[in-house]
Amino acid sequence: MRVIPPEVPLDDDEFVTRAQAGDREAYDVLVARHTASAYRTAVLLGAGPDAEDVIQEAFVKGYRNLARYRAESSFRAWLLAIVANETRNLHRSRDRRDGLVLRAAAADPHAEVTGDGAVGAVLAAERRALLVDALRRLPVKDREVIVCRFFLDLSEDETVAMLGWPRGTVKSRTSRALAKLRGLLDRQEVHHG
Repeated sequence: MRVIPPEVPLDDDEFVTRAQAGDREAYDVLVARHTASAYRTAVLLGAGPDAEDVIQEAFVKGYRNLARYRAESSFRAWLLAIVANETRNLHRSRDRRDGLVLRAAAADPHAEVTGDGAVGAVLAAERRALLVDALRRLPVKDREVIVCRFFLDLSEDETVAMLGWPRGTVKSRTSRALAKLRGLLDRQEVHHG
């Protein structure tokens, strides 16, 4: 009897290498793996209803620029940097930098509500709305670092790669942005009783 070893899924670097060699199916796998993160990034950075267009453009640009990917950071961070840039381009074209529209993409829309959980769900939705409102009020760079670190759960290294900022800037801006966000949330808590 022949023993078949279990399949080991290929990591992104192997698919990137294959895609760089012209294997479109390998790039399709990368797209499938990272579509959810890319969409969440675009939405949280304010693409709103244009998020799908933003990520489609980001995936096209990513494919065209695969030769430039050097694996200095993860493929995910590199791709999300493209998504962030495309989202910024969207804002410039809309000329609405001050009025970014965030969606509560971090929410799990498929969560089950059972029994007394309905009250908890309502309270969670209210807290989520307050958080989204507070995020809207943050300056763009503060919002970007908060989204990267806490909504997308990127590591510090991935955040550095995605935003193109020095590590010290990511650390200090994260700290200051969290303090600003706490202040905004505290003020909202007082107003909402």
